[in-house]
Amino acid sequence: MLEQAFMDVYTKFKMHFYKKVFERFKDREASLTTVETFCIEIIHALKNPTVNEFASFIQVSPSNAAYKVTNLIQKGYLKKIRSSKDRREYHLAVTPKYFEYYNLSYHYIELVIGRIKEHFSAQEIGQFERMLRMISDELMPEVSLPSGLESKNEKPAGL
Repeated sequence: MLEQAFMDVYTKFKMHFYKKVFERFKDREASLTTVETFCIEIIHALKNPTVNEFASFIQVSPSNAAYKVTNLIQKGYLKKIRSSKDRREYHLAVTPKYFEYYNLSYHYIELVIGRIKEHFSAQEIGQFERMLRMISDELMPEVSLPSGLESKNEKPAGL
């Protein structure tokens, strides 16, 4: 069934990521809590949100979001950048330390994409890409990413 096939692929991506996270922390304590991991992933996906935009997305109070952001800044995964339009406002940006962590899943995505390109024809890949874009852009309205992010092939700096 389609549902099971979709869940299998989604689960395999998650499980690979979790496995790599735990491999990194065999010899040392994890530097991010589970909630912090989710928060930094969300901030990266929202592409430099303000604290209020982040709070609104995760549906918590701005003070609760600010607390989470402060912890991520102290751990070196996040920084605040003053807005050029409104000097009172700050945007959240992930740091190179985040990209070291992000690479855990990104390299696996690249590996799977490479295998897809070897296994399927250009026509099949084109159809698959169109389907994925439609799923992201039209069939998942509950989760909105910043304009253009869904259709961009965003790649971490230095890869």
